[in-house]
Amino acid sequence: MKHYAGLDVSVKETSLCIVDETGRICREAKLVSHPDDDLLAALNDPIWRFDRIGLEAGPLSQWLFSGLAEAGLPVICIETRHAKAFLKAQVNKSDRNDARGIAQMMRVGLFRPVHVKTLTSQKRRVLLAGRKLLQEKAIAIENDIRGLLRNFGLKVGIVGVIGFEQRIHELVGGQPELAELMEPLLVARRVLREQFTQLHRKVLLLARESEVCRRLMTIPGVGPVTSLAFISTIDVPARFKSSKAVGPSLGLTPVLNQSGESHRIGRISLCGDETMRALLYEAAQVMLTRVQKWSWLKAWAMQIAKRRGQQKAIVALARRLAVIMHRMWSDGTEFRWTREATPAAQ
Repeated sequence: MKHYAGLDVSVKETSLCIVDETGRICREAKLVSHPDDDLLAALNDPIWRFDRIGLEAGPLSQWLFSGLAEAGLPVICIETRHAKAFLKAQVNKSDRNDARGIAQMMRVGLFRPVHVKTLTSQKRRVLLAGRKLLQEKAIAIENDIRGLLRNFGLKVGIVGVIGFEQRIHELVGGQPELAELMEPLLVARRVLREQFTQLHRKVLLLARESEVCRRLMTIPGVGPVTSLAFISTIDVPARFKSSKAVGPSLGLTPVLNQSGESHRIGRISLCGDETMRALLYEAAQVMLTRVQKWSWLKAWAMQIAKRRGQQKAIVALARRLAVIMHRMWSDGTEFRWTREATPAAQ
């Protein structure tokens, strides 16, 4: 008889539910959230004949998935939104009931699997997330310093990253007490900027060493951060049946709401990776407003801007960029500036 398991994972404990092919609950337990402890021992019991083991995508899911998959278990990571819609039908919300619901989803096959990224892509994403975090914290301190000095009538004005600290010293030079208060903030900002520079250099090095990143950077507006983020987000290009499927996976396609005679197309879905979507939007904006050299892609976006406005043109261009970048990665081709030599996305 086949068996199916559902795992509801939290930081400390994981709720386990095992059912047979008739839906009867065979075992329930709360175990430590670690693939090498009691969880693996419970799933490796020879009395079970697992067909599918499901766990919801989350912070610990990639780590647990890798550990259980390496042990030879048929584990599947399922989409969070799909799982929540199924589990919402339950009257009482609890870890135990969620594990039961996931086990039943595995039994009836009512689930949507998600791709679990490779270890290399996970490390790249940590690098990019750390770089972004340090940059945001440094900018936050700079803005706070501007706000604090404004209370004394001191205006920092427009100043670059390099000249910021010198500008602050010039403003508070005649007020020793205020200068003493500003110094810890400037030190914290300096450390953040130094560490950000270190991570940024690692990003540049990885992008320079990656043949795929170098190829993607032939697209106007796409730099090392965007290209490295794209390959770490997509991870395995073959998991998409067509390049056109990349846009919806990144939340760059409009939501359709149709019922009876009503047919309404709304805003983009905003599902998927938020950081990657923001980077593609930024790349599209750079191509449309700052890149001087003309290309068929910019001409296409400009036509949309004339008909629908610049905002919608940037979103459409961001979606088109995702499709083209995936196609270039799959085909091993560089960006072509003329339309005649450009293959259609499949």
